[in-house]
Amino acid sequence: MNLQLITLLGVKVDQEVYEVILPTADGEIAVFPGHEPLVTLAVPGAIAVRYKKGDDALEYFAITGGVIEISQTALRVLVDEADHGEDIIEAESQAALERALEMRDNAQDQVELEKAHQLVDRHSVRLKVAGLRRRHRR
Repeated sequence: MNLQLITLLGVKVDQEVYEVILPTADGEIAVFPGHEPLVTLAVPGAIAVRYKKGDDALEYFAITGGVIEISQTALRVLVDEADHGEDIIEAESQAALERALEMRDNAQDQVELEKAHQLVDRHSVRLKVAGLRRRHRR
C-alpha cells in the first residue's frame, strides 16, 4: 500500500509500505494493505512505519493532529507537522518540554494556556518518538 505523509511544508513520505501504526482519537490503529476504507482524526502521537513484511525495523514520526484517509491500496495522513525520529534531538526536546511546562504554569490567560498545552503535547510526543527510536536501534 502507498503511504503519503503530508505536512504544511510538503510531502514527508510517499512510498510503498507494509504496515503503519497510527494514533487516532479512539486509540492506535494498525493499517495493512487491503484495509477497509476509513476517514478519521489523527491525534498528536507517534506513527510507526514497517516497510516490508517480516521486517522488524520500524521508522518513527512524531505528528501533530490531522486527518487520516485509508483506502484498500493507499493511506494518506495530513498533519501540520511531522518530525522524523532520526531528526529529533532528545536533549533539545527535553529542554523545550521544560520551557513549555513553565509557560503553562505561568500562563496569564486562556490563549497563553492553550498555546502552552499545544507545546507540551508536541514536545512530549517528540520525546516519546526519540525514546522509541533509541530502544529499537539496540
